[in-house]
Amino acid sequence: MKNPIAALNKIFDSRIRLGVMSILIVNDSVSFNELKQMLDLTDGNLASHLNTLEQVEFLKVQKAFIGKKTNTTYSITELGKQAFKLHLDALEKMIKGI
Repeated sequence: MKNPIAALNKIFDSRIRLGVMSILIVNDSVSFNELKQMLDLTDGNLASHLNTLEQVEFLKVQKAFIGKKTNTTYSITELGKQAFKLHLDALEKMIKGI
């Protein structure tokens, strides 16, 4: 049987990216400020992890204006959902010792 560690996705090694994906998989979309607050991160730290997830097309970015302020929201893509579920399945198998 395949080693479950080999099935883990390196993108999700970061606890921050794991947290972002965990939030987005259960929400249609979440704003930058909401993610920042939920994960207790600085703007720069969160932005760098969101950029990594965006580059691999695991999340979609939508920018809009509310009054004169920009409002950036994030949602998970189908590719992101599949990759995250495969990662969670691999973690579960690893934990169960299969």
